[in-house]
Amino acid sequence: MPLILLTKPEEEPLSLADAKAYLRVDNDAEDALIGSLIVAARRHLEDATGKRFVRQLWRLSLDAWPVAGVVSLPLAPVLGIAAARLREVDGTEVPLDITNWSVDGANRLHTDTHVAVRRPFAGIEIDVEAGFGDAGDVPQDVVQAIRLLVAHLFEHRSGADHARNGLPLAAAALIAIERRVRLA
Repeated sequence: MPLILLTKPEEEPLSLADAKAYLRVDNDAEDALIGSLIVAARRHLEDATGKRFVRQLWRLSLDAWPVAGVVSLPLAPVLGIAAARLREVDGTEVPLDITNWSVDGANRLHTDTHVAVRRPFAGIEIDVEAGFGDAGDVPQDVVQAIRLLVAHLFEHRSGADHARNGLPLAAAALIAIERRVRLA
């Protein structure tokens, strides 16, 4: 189930001004660095939690139609399904009607569509909108974890001084509730 990012978040959960205030930086000399640390911290925490924080669009590719029309989506939280299509062997797209498709609270896609997949690999593409919503919708504990990780990365630029999992302990504690638990 390969995933391809189609649309990056339009904004970050932590603003540059907020990060600079937290870091006590009162000039513009470090703006580019701090901005890149914000993005890196968000992406690191998204990977650590298995969740996407700010609205973004991803494409999921499937080789075969799901059993019983249910797909466990590898993204959370899911805001909705934007589009779906079949890919023909020659690469042309055949749009699918997603009107009756739904996503449940466990991020499983339920579909009543059953069509023949003609391409032996990546024959089905589903565009999934994921995230909590806009930057203001991101839980404050997650924003604080991003803030702490940005501060940690800013202070330890060499990367030599970090916790075992790459997160300061306070940041790891703040995101613990957001981590996706997988049962074998």
